[in-house]
Amino acid sequence: MDRPALTDPTDGVLVLAGTPIGDVDDAPPRLAQELAGADVVAAEDTRRLLRLASALGVTIGGRLISYFEGNEAGRTPDLIRQLADGARVVLVTDAGMPSVSDPGYRLVAAAVEAGVRVTSVPGPSAVLTALAVSGLPVDRFCFEGFPPRRPGERSRVFGALAAEPRTMVFFESRHRLAATLRSMAEAFGGDRPAAVCRELTKTHEEVKRGSLAALAEWAAEDGPLGEITLVVAGAVRDATPVSAADAAALVAEREATGVTRKEAIAAIAREVGMPKREVYNAVVAAKPPAP
Repeated sequence: MDRPALTDPTDGVLVLAGTPIGDVDDAPPRLAQELAGADVVAAEDTRRLLRLASALGVTIGGRLISYFEGNEAGRTPDLIRQLADGARVVLVTDAGMPSVSDPGYRLVAAAVEAGVRVTSVPGPSAVLTALAVSGLPVDRFCFEGFPPRRPGERSRVFGALAAEPRTMVFFESRHRLAATLRSMAEAFGGDRPAAVCRELTKTHEEVKRGSLAALAEWAAEDGPLGEITLVVAGAVRDATPVSAADAAALVAEREATGVTRKEAIAAIAREVGMPKREVYNAVVAAKPPAP
């Protein structure tokens, strides 16, 4: 298999290669070409990559190294040196696109700073796949990655997102799914629509849709297995005008959940359609006079 041609054979290039999130037949055709022609293949899990390469009928001719969360800081400078020397480095993670809640961002940032060309082989994405099949609005969305593991921090983050109007996409471990859904129900409201997407593109693919409260109960009872992607509808803004005093009261309620005042003011301002400065002034005015 021919090696992909560079614009200038003396120039190195970093290739972020998307890999299947489940079904190996979803691998982009260019993935096999890049794996065969790379000088260096940096993989999150080398054994898993070798299984994928075998399934694709590809022999990796270049140097194969591991590149994961535990060693990326130490491996990045060496990869940058090889890129500067003209190497074609292909970065792959276990599933989906490198650097999206996976190793890669550190290397991309260093390559950009060093003036190295960065390109990609687009591939399957759990974020977009889950969003598309969720049945929730897709015109505007945001990706929030993995929620914090600690309950208090998780509640604080969800409290700050309670007024987010865009559809939100999260990754989550099956072990924390029920707790996360309960925390979301408390912060966003139990009736907020959501979808739990499990094992996307795999044999046991399942998309469970419903309210956050119902999904939390289902997760606690059934303990779903596999890779989990959560899609949660955004907040619907109330068309009823809110007074300054009411806005200040809403900020106080949000602060009581552990959200900082700054975050609460920003969130309430978005939720009620009021400038942040007006909400801030209302909060200051609502303070009781000093004794």
